[in-house]
Amino acid sequence: MNWTERHLVKYMRYTWYMYKNINVIPKPETDPPNSDTNSLTDDTMAAVELQPVSNGNIPLSINLGPISNGKDPPRDGDIPDGQLLLPDKDHTEESKDPEKLPLPDQEFLTPPREEWDKKADFLLAIIGYSVDLANVWRFPYLAYKNGGGAFIIPYFTVLFLGAIPVFFMELSMGQFNREGPIKVWKIVPLCRGIGYASCFMAYIVAFYYNVVIGWAFYYLFNSFSFTLPWSSCNNSFNSPRCWQLDWSNNNTNVTYNSNQSVSSSFEFFERGMLSLHKSSGIDDLGEVKWQLMLCTLLTFTMLYFCLWKNVKSAGKVVWFTATIPYLILTILLVRGALLPGAKEGVSYFITPNVSRLGDPQVWIDAAVQIFFSIGAGFGTHIAYASYNNFNNNCYRDCLITAGVNSFTSIYSGFVVFTYLGYMAQMQQKHINEVAQDGPGLVFIVYPEAIATLPGSTIWAVLFFFMLVTLGLDSAFGGLESPLTGLGDLFQERFKLRWSREVLTFIIISTAFLFSIPCVTVGGMYVFKILDAFAAGTSILFTVLCQVIAVAWIYGVDQFCLDIQDMTGKRPGIYWKVCWKFLCPTFLLIIVISSFLHYQPLVYKGGIGRYVYPHYANIIGWLIAFSSMSLIPIYAIYKFAFTRGSFRQRLALGISPTREHETIMNKNEVKRFR
Repeated sequence: MNWTERHLVKYMRYTWYMYKNINVIPKPETDPPNSDTNSLTDDTMAAVELQPVSNGNIPLSINLGPISNGKDPPRDGDIPDGQLLLPDKDHTEESKDPEKLPLPDQEFLTPPREEWDKKADFLLAIIGYSVDLANVWRFPYLAYKNGGGAFIIPYFTVLFLGAIPVFFMELSMGQFNREGPIKVWKIVPLCRGIGYASCFMAYIVAFYYNVVIGWAFYYLFNSFSFTLPWSSCNNSFNSPRCWQLDWSNNNTNVTYNSNQSVSSSFEFFERGMLSLHKSSGIDDLGEVKWQLMLCTLLTFTMLYFCLWKNVKSAGKVVWFTATIPYLILTILLVRGALLPGAKEGVSYFITPNVSRLGDPQVWIDAAVQIFFSIGAGFGTHIAYASYNNFNNNCYRDCLITAGVNSFTSIYSGFVVFTYLGYMAQMQQKHINEVAQDGPGLVFIVYPEAIATLPGSTIWAVLFFFMLVTLGLDSAFGGLESPLTGLGDLFQERFKLRWSREVLTFIIISTAFLFSIPCVTVGGMYVFKILDAFAAGTSILFTVLCQVIAVAWIYGVDQFCLDIQDMTGKRPGIYWKVCWKFLCPTFLLIIVISSFLHYQPLVYKGGIGRYVYPHYANIIGWLIAFSSMSLIPIYAIYKFAFTRGSFRQRLALGISPTREHETIMNKNEVKRFR
């Protein structure tokens, strides 16, 4: 018997008790005159006392056909399929005291889970979360470095055989169970640590990711000037080595030295905004940069007011933040295509170098990029999908989001390389010397190119406004993971009117406090540690554990049945092979490779090459293991504190909670078959 039938039985039992034994509607002092009931008005009908059926003669069973469940997952029941057992006559003669009547269980009385107002809200939310700053600053550089157009082959291979199956798995888990990233692991209680690890990583990432949005705000505010501050060397923070792009040896006494000269845009980023030249290293963080702190505070404040009510509030904002970047990217592409050198830049981006496909590192780079770009492992997709209608077509949403994400990465590559080609021609350099990945591309190279354009202020405002919107909708998703996870976990305690607002304030305010070291004078050194360790190997390890838990412990066949209950279609052999074999293989190779190819942290800046001390790398690995360790720690805790024999504890740990009653009463364990 499925979930709906089981609770319908309870509801009918309770209704029958009330109907049989209690006069729910008070009888009026004067009965209405005898008349045909068909002629009664609504007012007179309300005055008629309900009377029990004479002799209690009602059918004791009702045959049912299949019941389509529109919201909640089917669950095992103790009542035979096709029968709704009602109380017999003797049972109905029990006490008429309502306090002694059996009531439906608490799960039945729990209010239904809120849902997205529109399907498009959910779709735009997951697109906005998946498409983030890395699509602009990382993919174009990786494609160029790893064979240009040939990089598309490993990229799409890993996308279809690894990333999309994991993405579809997370959406299906959240939508079927209608729980956040922690409680969703009622399907395998022993693995709930995966949910804790996902939420914790999403929380840690907020410490530094939102600082990047703060940087974008800082640049945006500085763009509102006739002369962009990073276009000249006339600022108080500039050093004697500063080189202005419009200088030439013919009209200045300054000579460009490729080994010593530093571009004005680089100095604005490192000396003007970060003041990194005032710090000697990770052990000398110095004072807080109040301008950056205010910009970061603005970011967290916007996040709070977009998330504080419920997931629906963010669902409205993403209509703007998830769509406006494409308009701005198109405007920038059209302008960039008219620049000299743009054709050569695009050629560098798309020209295939097939010989690079034999390098294993190219495939590893493709796998790392697509898994991170999809955003798997943080619990956000599970959290967002848990607010869907039970019969929503999450398969379609998965393919649309993956397609939009990949399109955005390639589209951004064309935009970026039109300007890189322009910069290479302007500086008379090879594009190798101009191209950068990471923050350097969007905060140094791109602003420098924009500064040389007519109407540079307008282009700068457009570009950095785009970065803000790209960052915000990804930040919404990142914080929704711990919000939904903890909200579901403690839902019994969060029944007050302002519980969501209080929880949101606690999570966002503490994340802001932990982000303050990143906005100090030496904050870039802290940022580098968090960026390298907070969600690197740890996120890949978490996704690996997630795939193994679902495909091998919960069971890929049972998981396919769950999806069939939702969508009406059962996943084919392609999905089963990917979930059970290909995804774990890809992820295991990447995790092992991340350990084998680990390099101690180094920061390359205008002041030279800074090598992190040994203890800084240890701190980084402790941050990584702090989330990974939650998975085995919780499993040990769950196993140790579960009552029963070794076999019972193992059975309860690897079986869905809906099967626990059968295990305890009948000692039947499906997972042991």
